[in-house]
Amino acid sequence: MTQRMILNETAWFGAGALRHLPEEVQRRGMRKALIVTDKALVAAGALKRVTDLLAQHQLDWAVYDEVVPNPTIRVVQQGVTVFRESGADYLIAIGGGSPQDTSKAIGIIINNPEFEDVRSLEGVSPTRHPCVPIIAIPTTAGTAAEVTINYVITDEENRRKFVCVDPHDIPKVAIIDAEMMASMPASLKAATGIDALTHAIEGYITRGAWTLTDMLHLKAIEIISQSLRESVAGNIEAVEQMALGQYVAGMGFSNVGLGLVHGMAHPLGAFYNVPHGVANAILLPQVMAWNASCTGEKYRDIARAMGVKQVESLSLDQAREAAVAAVRQLCRDVGIPRSLREVGLKEADIPALAQAALDDVCTGGNPRTPDLEDVIALYRQS
Repeated sequence: MTQRMILNETAWFGAGALRHLPEEVQRRGMRKALIVTDKALVAAGALKRVTDLLAQHQLDWAVYDEVVPNPTIRVVQQGVTVFRESGADYLIAIGGGSPQDTSKAIGIIINNPEFEDVRSLEGVSPTRHPCVPIIAIPTTAGTAAEVTINYVITDEENRRKFVCVDPHDIPKVAIIDAEMMASMPASLKAATGIDALTHAIEGYITRGAWTLTDMLHLKAIEIISQSLRESVAGNIEAVEQMALGQYVAGMGFSNVGLGLVHGMAHPLGAFYNVPHGVANAILLPQVMAWNASCTGEKYRDIARAMGVKQVESLSLDQAREAAVAAVRQLCRDVGIPRSLREVGLKEADIPALAQAALDDVCTGGNPRTPDLEDVIALYRQS
């Protein structure tokens, strides 16, 4: 059996790594960027840090700052139009998962115009050409969209989110600079941090997991568990560790898939615009408990990576309970909401949410196969 790993051509890490942006542009001979971001990041000064650097090196750019959380088909279509009118030949994505995902969709459609209908890219996308080159500059430590082959778009008309999986969309360059993440509010650090933990845990127990990705995911769990509390508290060194941990998790799950937590989280974003990291964080402990019987010894490994003491002396059931308890405690310590009702879940919507979760591409990787009643029960329990 053969395995493939798809990663960035180049990745820069560490505080101050943004300074390498101009050299990456120049050595690739790229002429003009369309910078994809959102208005909050413009107001926060993140865009100016990038454009000042481009200006210092006489590099041209245009800006598309209409991205919204849980980016929609309309946002992508508008971005495609802006790119074509701008004369750009590459993209710079500044932000968390939403600008990163929007950039991927724009870049794919530009170089594969037969897929102008964004919905046609759902699932494993049958594109033939690599997307427009993307330089990804994340401002959150969580989504790892800068190193994955996935992007998620919201179909407002049909109240659903859909996942597109395409090796052609991975950014050429990722610049993971903790200084670009330091201004995140504590609540965003918490939500995106638990999103990263979810990536690592689901990637570790997914059906497609194998030796190399297991190594990446366990290390990511360790880094995130040790760093998230201090990152939320404002420790810049912990923010830098979170930036690394979420990227390591992304290297893994992008190549093997996820599971039911993500399958259930996506409909919550589509129905109620719940931030993706918050949805994952609320669901993760409950779904972990439900999956436990189909995970072998892997929860013992997770508990160990999260710092549970004397885990070797525990029975298998106790080790599984300890892993779930460690995740639940971390969520509480960083202020994650306790219940889906706190973010707007309505009882009447649960059957439709459950069906959407079953249909989600991520759910197929789950180690335990759910049916509709299982997912309905998990939504109610969460």
